[in-house]
Amino acid sequence: MLTSLLEGGVLRAEPEGRSVLQLSELQREVVSCRRCPRLVEWRERVAREKRAAYSDETYWGRPVPGFGDPEAKVVILGLAPAAHGANRTGRYFTGDRSGDFLFAALHRAGFADKPVSRTIEDGARLSGLWISAAVRCAPPQNRPTPQERDACLPYAARELELLEAQVVVCLGAFAWDAALRIHGIRPKPKFCHGVEAAAGDATLLGCYHPSQQNTFTGVLAPEMLDAVLLRARELAAQR
Repeated sequence: MLTSLLEGGVLRAEPEGRSVLQLSELQREVVSCRRCPRLVEWRERVAREKRAAYSDETYWGRPVPGFGDPEAKVVILGLAPAAHGANRTGRYFTGDRSGDFLFAALHRAGFADKPVSRTIEDGARLSGLWISAAVRCAPPQNRPTPQERDACLPYAARELELLEAQVVVCLGAFAWDAALRIHGIRPKPKFCHGVEAAAGDATLLGCYHPSQQNTFTGVLAPEMLDAVLLRARELAAQR
């Protein structure tokens, strides 16, 4: 099983096949990106000002690259890094409540070797799964503009191509729309939890985002996320 970790913002994996090297090159491009002035200003300001609870920590404060198993056939696509989550830790769904909820489910489904991921140095590994996002910088109020989305989407498109993803689990309507745009699907199927859409040789699978708003109110319950991840595994096994 190939596994990978982030080291200095770059994919590290063994052995180094062609696709792994291309993923590593893409990661370097992502981390150095400064295409969107508003996002650059915001992510760096948050990293300077920090939240009181993390005042002693050094924030990542850069675009966040995807991570996981470079042989993954299932990709989780989120919206963007959380200001004090991935923008702090440098890894998606690491160090915040949404990440706690997601990683517990990934562990139950056999995609993660740990039920919790709090820091980039915790050694958490994914098997058969890659985690990424439509937008790579933390946006103000968690709302990227259409222009920022479009500037960032080529990164996700290249990532999905290099991974030869067979199932893309879209966390929320924004990620769902981004995946439809990447695959050029029209008319666009409406987002809802559990919705599926054919995208060439791949399948897009909708899932409510594990935001605190959704998980605290019961909009997304653990068993609902478990069912989506089980379906993703089933679809990947069929291909």
